[in-house]
Amino acid sequence: MVSPAKLEINPGKTPVYRAVAGLITLLSWILYRPRVVGKENIPLSGPVLIAPIHRSNVDFAFTLFISPRKVFFMAKDGIFRVPLFGKLLWHLGAFPVRRGSADRESMALAEEVLRLGHALVLFPEGTRKEGRTVGELRDGAMFVAARTSAKVVPVGVGGSERAMPPGKRLPRPARIRIVVGEPIEPPTAEGRVSRSAISAKTEELRVELERVYQMALAL
Repeated sequence: MVSPAKLEINPGKTPVYRAVAGLITLLSWILYRPRVVGKENIPLSGPVLIAPIHRSNVDFAFTLFISPRKVFFMAKDGIFRVPLFGKLLWHLGAFPVRRGSADRESMALAEEVLRLGHALVLFPEGTRKEGRTVGELRDGAMFVAARTSAKVVPVGVGGSERAMPPGKRLPRPARIRIVVGEPIEPPTAEGRVSRSAISAKTEELRVELERVYQMALAL
């Protein structure tokens, strides 16, 4: 696995970050003409876990301009091995995670990002899905939120499955609509947060993610 130790957890936007994020944002506006509703729902300070719907490999690009904050995000480890692109991801605040396994090293880094008060993007579905509804979510997002006291913001992205359908190597023009929901408070308890409490909050997130996703599809 690519080691996540390369990640510098720095909230500042370096010149390289600004250049790469600016280029991706420009291309996104040219190809997708994105409309964003509710960006004010993302807190401007403190730990926040941004939880978008995941229907395309280009979904990460839309997290770069829905908030003025620098965002960190987890991405599947395979793309870090792509020449040049993998190196650019480090500068964008990305770090690798092995999908389909309990990657404790990456999860620990995700928690560190939030404990330092930053914004982290984590896809609560766990992997790219298909369809116009939100199915059962993994508990990972709310588990991390419980351990870091981070608020969780659901984000619906409509149209990204047309922007880069499964199996396609290059993006194509499409109309993208993004709806940012209100923050959900993390699971809390006087002692250790129970699994049932985390599951209940995960279901709350699923309901809200379904709501903002349908709103995005309807815009």
